Amino acid sequence: MILSDKKILEAIEKGDIVIEPYRPDCLGTNSYDVHLSKCLAVYKDKVLDARQHNTIEYLEIPVEGFILYPGTLYLGVTEEYTETHCSVPFLEGKSSIGRLGIDIHATAGKGDVGFCNTWTLEISCTQPVRIYAGMPIGQLIYFAVDGEIEHFYNNKKDAKYNVRTDKPVESMMWKNKF
Repeated sequence: MILSDKKILEAIEKGDIVIEPYRPDCLGTNSYDVHLSKCLAVYKDKVLDARQHNTIEYLEIPVEGFILYPGTLYLGVTEEYTETHCSVPFLEGKSSIGRLGIDIHATAGKGDVGFCNTWTLEISCTQPVRIYAGMPIGQLIYFAVDGEIEHFYNNKKDAKYNVRTDKPVESMMWKNKF
């Protein structure tokens, strides 16, 4: 079950959902709009290796915007820091972003209960497009959880994305054993 705007507000008031900064005008009927931060990142190497730590370089979106090009994976990050303690957050691109040919995540649209951080975005595009810091980029949808939770993400010792950051975070696949 997806939480309605009233249920999202109730969860915020109880501290079950945290959104910083919170802006009332970003609360939709059953979602909350998040915005693109000024920080982007790209991988330094053209060939990535799932068993290696692939390093990134950071870029800052200037006031006049930044042009994304097809064939490059850009890592972005939301301006909003979020915490979700009793529901499952899903991040989806806004339809206006999709209509510009921009995808904001390849596979990582679901957060875990206990996820406490900004959201790293896996941005790609179908044709060159100019983007801007602060633009609405996605929306968080919250799903109710049925049953007790044994392992909250923020309490897992092996969680790879628990360090609070305002920058995009590269893949930590290399920390897995395979």
